[in-house]
Amino acid sequence: MSWTEIQGSEVPLRCWLQLPPAPRSLVVVLPEVFGINDWMRSVASRLVAAGHGALVLSIFARTAPELDLAYDDEALQEGRRHRDAVTVSGFQRDLDVVLGWIANQPALASLPLAGLGFCFGGHLAWYMACRPELQATVSFYGARVSSLSPGGGQPTLQCAPAIPGIFEAWLAADDPLMPPEEQQAIKVALSLADPKGQRLRSSTAQAAGHGFMCDQRLDYQPEAAEQGWQSLVQLLDGLESR
Repeated sequence: MSWTEIQGSEVPLRCWLQLPPAPRSLVVVLPEVFGINDWMRSVASRLVAAGHGALVLSIFARTAPELDLAYDDEALQEGRRHRDAVTVSGFQRDLDVVLGWIANQPALASLPLAGLGFCFGGHLAWYMACRPELQATVSFYGARVSSLSPGGGQPTLQCAPAIPGIFEAWLAADDPLMPPEEQQAIKVALSLADPKGQRLRSSTAQAAGHGFMCDQRLDYQPEAAEQGWQSLVQLLDGLESR
């Protein structure tokens, strides 16, 4: 496990890389508004324990390249300030660089690639899922995809038809940041883009709120978190070698 600085974008990207001895895949992870904090690094450790590598991206590199926040109100406000400075175009440029870097690493280039995002990272995961390099992407409670796109433009949901691989959006039944109207819009968009639900789908964690996967947040819901995690690992285990 180590901090890895990836060069080539407008700013250096300080990422967290963690690999098992013989990774079955590499998962590109997009963090919450709290940055690459202790919990995000623990997610990487859990992926490694399940046999998969993890590369956690610095999605706030332009304004807070070493963002690492705890879960309190002041940290949330700081994280949201950095979130609001992110643009899809900037994220796409960073992702181009990161995917190019992966392709040039002998130990990583042949691994199946997957994507994973939480909170704001779950929002950006919709765009990452559009990349043909990724076989599958999972978004956990990526809010506001039906109402906006970071930096402006059509709402993020419009990219659903452009997703070539497997995509799963995890929703929380009691999420105040993703009201029923948004959750329904997500389900409709995925259904229209893939009527048979063979690649694009949503799952709803019952009796759970925003942040239910994170054991450091008040919204942590152990049963829902375990359900989401097992679903993720099952998906990763089924990826095909490149």
